[in-house]
Amino acid sequence: MGRHRRRSRSLTRPPVVVVHLPPEPTDDRILRGQCWVVDGDTIVIEGTHIRIAGIDAPELDHPWGKKSKWALVQMCKGQTITARLRPDLSYDRVVAECFLPDGRDLAAELVRAGMALDWPKFSGGKYRHLETPDARKRMWRAAARQRGKLRPQSEI
Repeated sequence: MGRHRRRSRSLTRPPVVVVHLPPEPTDDRILRGQCWVVDGDTIVIEGTHIRIAGIDAPELDHPWGKKSKWALVQMCKGQTITARLRPDLSYDRVVAECFLPDGRDLAAELVRAGMALDWPKFSGGKYRHLETPDARKRMWRAAARQRGKLRPQSEI
């Protein structure tokens, strides 16, 4: 008859479960205020240049560039914009998801209006379903830039 050793309950430990939760946004990652529109995908809030995340709008000197800018001006005029900052940088600008006071996503509104394209590399295709049927054909320079066939103005 063999002896069985009993383990004392005090010596056994329950397994450790590690849960990784995304960090909660802190006030230093949120900017709110009136904005100044630079172009169709860039705004300035409190002196911070912000690239609107997940979209690509035409440059001002490209076809549809000024229309895209003015569409964004009309959306933001007199509104308090909330920018949820990301850790990314894009050509010396912070990247952020930007929202109107009623919760509408500025990027989604620009794509829906046909003034910007979804940029799947950065959005994961979040806005593609909102693109107007002719948007990529009309904004061929922005589409070419996304495919790496056209360098951004800031690199020239």
